[in-house]
Amino acid sequence: MKRPKEHTNPMLIRSLSITAILLCLLSPVHAEQVEITLVDDLDGDLNSYCLDISGPQEQAAIDGGLQSHTCYSYQGALGVDQIFASERLAENVLYMPEFDVCATAAGLDAGAELGLATCNDSAAQKIALTAEGKLSPVDAPGMCYTAGAETRLGRGGTSRHQIKSLTLEPCSDDLAAFQTWRARSSDD
Repeated sequence: MKRPKEHTNPMLIRSLSITAILLCLLSPVHAEQVEITLVDDLDGDLNSYCLDISGPQEQAAIDGGLQSHTCYSYQGALGVDQIFASERLAENVLYMPEFDVCATAAGLDAGAELGLATCNDSAAQKIALTAEGKLSPVDAPGMCYTAGAETRLGRGGTSRHQIKSLTLEPCSDDLAAFQTWRARSSDD
């Protein structure tokens, strides 16, 4: 018995190729994970201060908001409670993928803290990390998130990790060391 000649359907091949290309283009791109750290080490002895969820890494609680805390990258990896998605920075969003939350301005007046909440694209979640290193609510560009002058040791004083408050203050050249931030993906 003679086998029928196999035919290749060019439309089917083209359709499968287009589908494969679309799947590649539409698949999620994994953004680089970064920490947001002060440029100046201040009094830090473990590689500066990073934005950090209040509470120990393994017990970080988003209802505690953000603070300035020793960067964990000196240990060879970014701390789970200090990781931000780099691609969202260009959107003026400080997104923490490990907790699926966004930094949220508690207010626009001096002394306001930086909280965390489910991402909702609200004005309170539009926070810019500018080319000059200022971390400011988009609606209050003259205000900067500022690490506190006071330093305390973590775990009730039994840890080397250092903690400073994080509040919104008027941007000032006098406070530049406490107000100039950058994103980095590793300990440098």
